[in-house]
Amino acid sequence: MDVRIEKQTDGTYIAYNTTGDHVTLIGSGNSVAEAKEDFKASYNGVRESYKSRGSLMPVELTEDIVFHFDLSSLFEYYNMFNVSALGRYLGINPGLMRQYKKGDTYISDTQLEKIEAGIHRLGTELAALSLV
Repeated sequence: MDVRIEKQTDGTYIAYNTTGDHVTLIGSGNSVAEAKEDFKASYNGVRESYKSRGSLMPVELTEDIVFHFDLSSLFEYYNMFNVSALGRYLGINPGLMRQYKKGDTYISDTQLEKIEAGIHRLGTELAALSLV
């Protein structure tokens, strides 16, 4: 089940499924972690309801949950990232990256793809390193 996490205009976070025809689930919280936990509680509660009634479980309730983040949510959840330094690593103006983090400015699909590809590249580099 694909779940999107987004920062709301009031500063809270929402998690909702974007796949599945039979079940719509929502979680919310003051942080990404709270929104994820609230979503998982909804997911588990609905699963238990189907089980207790002896009803056929919709396929989306048998799938693993895969979370997808907007940029504000990503940087809130993975707050060990220095957004300005990441921007320099990616070749994106650090000030612009800070605006993206706040949700203050429009970000194109091309720019999102560049950021995602760069984060994946960084992950690959980190996974391959050895400490001595």
